[in-house]
Amino acid sequence: MHLLKFNLCFVFLLILSGFTGVTSKNISGQDEESGYVIDSNLKFEEAIAGISIPQNILENLRIVDVYYYGFDDKLHKGQLVVRRDVVLDMIEIFEFIRESRFPVEKVIPISKYNWSDESSMKDNNTSAFNYRFITGSRVISNHASGLAIDINPKLNPYIKNGFTLPEDCIYDTTKAGTITAGSNLVKEFKQRGWQWGGDWKNLKDYQHFEKKLK
Repeated sequence: MHLLKFNLCFVFLLILSGFTGVTSKNISGQDEESGYVIDSNLKFEEAIAGISIPQNILENLRIVDVYYYGFDDKLHKGQLVVRRDVVLDMIEIFEFIRESRFPVEKVIPISKYNWSDESSMKDNNTSAFNYRFITGSRVISNHASGLAIDINPKLNPYIKNGFTLPEDCIYDTTKAGTITAGSNLVKEFKQRGWQWGGDWKNLKDYQHFEKKLK
């Protein structure tokens, strides 16, 4: 327990210092299992390449290594780009995801999809930072600040007035990897101050979690 607390403090200091890469290995106190599938192994510069990002946002972004079990029942390594304020949230939540065997298809920074949210969703890719507008509007999304994440989007679609993204996806709560109101994953996010798009009234965005900083 003392080692875990020390490592958490160490990671927090790294985040504050401007260190751009963090891994769950930094806080677990032990090595991950060997032989995992690597879905993403980018440098920070690669994860943000190909788009103009305002400096006040860029300087607060961090890349985080996360580990999870895929639908092949194998351990995978992926990466998220998020705002530094929520790095520890992401590490802790993905530790829960891994320990509970909640399956995740892949976690790859959206730069590998040429910053196309549509392409990323069609590939059932879980992602966080993307400097873009909210779907169907000209309002900057919380994804643009690294304060939102979309998980297994093909299983947890965006639905509004009969319109679904990704297209032709069906929200089937009996399938593994689907997020529901009773999911322990939703509880893990909410206890850390995150909101779930599945709770919204005018639309449903079952894949989406976001956090508003105080």
